Amino acid sequence: MYLMSMIKSYVRTASSSWRNQAPAFRVMRLWLGITWIYAGWDKASDSGFLTPGSDTYIGTQLSGFSTQSPVGFAFEKLIEHASFVGGFVILSEFAIGLATLLWVAPRLAAFGGFLMSLGLWLADTFNVSPYFLASNTAYAVLWLSYLLLLIGNGKRKVLTMSLERRSVLRVGITGALAVAFAGAGKFFAKAAPATSDVAAGKGTKIIKLASIKVGGVHNFVAGNGAPSVLFRTKKGVFAYSAICTHQGCTVSYSASSKTLKCPCHQAEFDPNKSGQVVNGPAETPLGKVKVAVKGAWVILA
Repeated sequence: MYLMSMIKSYVRTASSSWRNQAPAFRVMRLWLGITWIYAGWDKASDSGFLTPGSDTYIGTQLSGFSTQSPVGFAFEKLIEHASFVGGFVILSEFAIGLATLLWVAPRLAAFGGFLMSLGLWLADTFNVSPYFLASNTAYAVLWLSYLLLLIGNGKRKVLTMSLERRSVLRVGITGALAVAFAGAGKFFAKAAPATSDVAAGKGTKIIKLASIKVGGVHNFVAGNGAPSVLFRTKKGVFAYSAICTHQGCTVSYSASSKTLKCPCHQAEFDPNKSGQVVNGPAETPLGKVKVAVKGAWVILA
């Protein structure tokens, strides 16, 4: 009986908040809430997002961020815990979007949205030029504007929230909905391939063929920002993603063992056998990076 009363109150509060707001405020709230829920669903329904070795694996993205972000060192610390980070991001996006639409701890939700947008800007689009092409900066400004409107229209401070039983239960219900949405996304997700090929940046020049000797190795960054390793043999050139398929750390070539080794958990991969695992705990091969020789250059194919 009490639960039904709480749910009715939850719905009434959300409905009245929409009726009492100006049209411009509703537009901001609707756009931000729906966008964040969609972002969470996009990740939750992508079985590759939490699957090591996939093109869309969060560990691959974090590795890319570590090479191009001005705070890359911070992302290097997160790579080993990539799956946990990915799960946290999914739940946070659902929670922020739902809280925004349902008027649950709105200031905290707006502050969370602002921090997430700011983090994505530093991670992914900091070097985009001109700056207005980076959507994360626009979202950071939009969330900040929305937050300032909330502060101006409310009596409470930005990061405070009522600790009354009813308010805590509303937050709990929203959190439960976020978990339910994440679970639904996994239910509808398509199976991810065991291994993946990195194809972003097709046609990009990597290195002049004459600059890498037969038997040589060259580290480079693929078009999707992922660290990669190029090999040249008598038979030609080939390359792999340097993202370990265990937990996303960056592997490096060991000349003594002629394998690609992971510094985090000691997994090893054989570059001469299609990147197959020769020593666990990894279970899947390294993703292949398609390369070719064009003229004097080795390029992404």
